[in-house]
Amino acid sequence: MQERGGVAAVAAARRRRLRFLAAGAVAVAVVAVDQLTKSLALSALDDGPVELFWTLRLKLSFNPGAAFGLGGEFGGVVLVLGVVMLVALLGLGRIAGERLMASIALGLLIGGALGNLADRVFRDYGGAVVDFIDLQWWPVFNVADIGITTGAVLLVLSVRKDDPAAAADPAAEPAPRSEA
Repeated sequence: MQERGGVAAVAAARRRRLRFLAAGAVAVAVVAVDQLTKSLALSALDDGPVELFWTLRLKLSFNPGAAFGLGGEFGGVVLVLGVVMLVALLGLGRIAGERLMASIALGLLIGGALGNLADRVFRDYGGAVVDFIDLQWWPVFNVADIGITTGAVLLVLSVRKDDPAAAADPAAEPAPRSEA
């Protein structure tokens, strides 16, 4: 009986490692695509915006603030808050490491945060983030922003209480029933 418990513990540890690797791979992919597209945008959009279709265009923009350009006058504070958020997300990885969707969500969030943080630290635009995707009816954004937004939605979906995957887990304890 003890051997089965040991095997289960090893299998659970292996699943956690694979989920952390998945989160890391997603984060690396988001940073790579984000930085590549920003570099392309910086070189290709110097002459002005490029109209694609409907309201979608590529237009170079620099955002010194947080989401949607808020707090542009507090660039240094935004940088510090970005670092704090990144550290918090890395800490959250231990908690969310039990579900694959949560791991992917954290990878998207961490990759997006790192992509925008890299702009603020390594690009010479006064601490501003390079944005270039312009819908003309929404603030201009970039691939890192897509990663952050998608990651946040996935994280919420992965931790909600009525998660079907959690309900289908035979090892999960049933929720206590209230007698009304």
